[in-house]
Amino acid sequence: MPRVVTLRLNDDVYHLFDSYAKDDNRTLSNFIETAARRYIEQNIEYADEYEMDEIKNNTKLNDSIKRGVKDAKNKKGRFVA
Repeated sequence: MPRVVTLRLNDDVYHLFDSYAKDDNRTLSNFIETAARRYIEQNIEYADEYEMDEIKNNTKLNDSIKRGVKDAKNKKGRFVA
């Protein structure tokens, strides 16, 4: 069931959103919902840049991952849930 959310926008932002909604042939609420959903889906990060640097520079971890991938390709070992 849809929920009602109240959102305060200053006039400039309202007119900008309304203009984009009309250009996209959407209602204002549908435009905001779609834009928010796209932003979230495109900006999901499981590890930030510092964590990724740590992971990339961890040779022991990367060697282990490479061995695991090789073993999986060769169907060696078993799946543990």
